[in-house]
Amino acid sequence: MDLNGIVNGLNKIGCILSVELKDDDSYGAICVEAANETYLKSVNVAVEDFVPGKPYSEYVPPTRNYEQMCFRCVKENRMVHSYINLAQYNAWMEVYLLPLKPAEEGKKGLLLFSYEMTPMLESEKLSDLSPDLAVKVINTAVKLRETDDFAKAMDSIIRDVRISCEANRSCILLTDLKSRICSVLCESVAEFESDIPNVSSYLDEDFIRIVETWDGLIAGSNCYIIHDEKEMELLKDKSRIWYDFLKLAGVYNLVLYPLKANGETIGYMWATNFNSNNTLNIKAILEITSFMLAAEIANHQLFEKTKILSNTDLLTGLYNRNAMNNRISDIVAGDEKIHGDYGVVFADMNGLKTVNDKKGHKAGDELLKAAARLLKLTYRDAEIFRVGGDEFLVIVTGKDEAGFKALADELREKAESSGTVSFAIGTCFGSEDLDIRKAMFVADGRMYKDKDEYYDRHPELQRRVVTK
Repeated sequence: MDLNGIVNGLNKIGCILSVELKDDDSYGAICVEAANETYLKSVNVAVEDFVPGKPYSEYVPPTRNYEQMCFRCVKENRMVHSYINLAQYNAWMEVYLLPLKPAEEGKKGLLLFSYEMTPMLESEKLSDLSPDLAVKVINTAVKLRETDDFAKAMDSIIRDVRISCEANRSCILLTDLKSRICSVLCESVAEFESDIPNVSSYLDEDFIRIVETWDGLIAGSNCYIIHDEKEMELLKDKSRIWYDFLKLAGVYNLVLYPLKANGETIGYMWATNFNSNNTLNIKAILEITSFMLAAEIANHQLFEKTKILSNTDLLTGLYNRNAMNNRISDIVAGDEKIHGDYGVVFADMNGLKTVNDKKGHKAGDELLKAAARLLKLTYRDAEIFRVGGDEFLVIVTGKDEAGFKALADELREKAESSGTVSFAIGTCFGSEDLDIRKAMFVADGRMYKDKDEYYDRHPELQRRVVTK
């Protein structure tokens, strides 16, 4: 076979690789047997310096995923096509591997390798899938659009991922490693593994240290795959802590994909104990699925953050006036209902203006935060809103009248013992039939009466000329 003639006939980057097949269904050396000038230029090797038969790792950094693709190509005598996001190059690579010579055990198989790199994603290349794989990906896209319940859609998708991989378990883990926080978005477990604890039960400091090793393991590729026990042993030298964890969990193979959005890793998707005979199809499915899900998850996170910000007072962390207005409107409209007896509390800070005038607004802000802490410590299960500069509203449910009154007394005691915070407090308690607008009106009036009494005792702090 004229290898040089084949590779030089390409008008693209290309080389011919040999893959040594071993009797134990593994592979040995992968070497570059021929290469065209374009390929040699891409790896910074002069044509006159090229020596056929050298390991490919002398030209490019070795990666297990690339080696597995070459191995599957010659072993299964099939063309391999992949579209890979190479984060370290900030580029996308379209890879082609074409078997040239069927491989026999104990001998070398030959394949033609070619690739193209582009700085930007080209969606038509990403979607170049066989019909059966395309259907799976389309189903994923449909599920993301057919319901407003994001969590339900993700549960269904991760189940489909597990079934497509013929895996025992699949999971999507969200990560914020700057804050050292991990959370399980969704997980699917085969019935025969249902007695094994879910991933969420492992999310401790040791697990976070494991997650912190993943980007380093994936470096140079777009995923990390452990195909068998032999590759599992290779992990021991790279991340012993993860190796021990996987062995303890009974994992013998694994495929792990990062979820990247806006240049950052926002999580990972993985499947364990999958059908390793179907690795190439599994990679094709997960490559595009992880790409789609990363964008959807990032959009969902942004929406949730925006929603939180629109309803949160940034100084105190309590709900803001906008959140209160929405909550009251929903109750009045009947969209939400308070079940059982409930109470409303208005708490207005005494002396905040004096602090702002004498000590500055920074001191006033610290006083507001201290007041918010007292409210949260007292009303642990209630809805607390900062509805004005120094005014707070609390909606309390699940308490009888005595319990409701005890909480108001507790707030007064906490404020007095703090030595800094002082509240004027007004309350109203009633049954679920009590109109919440009336309850708020009554509580607000009682709060102003309490405030007038406070300023009668402390005329030097008087700030109002006219009161309600």
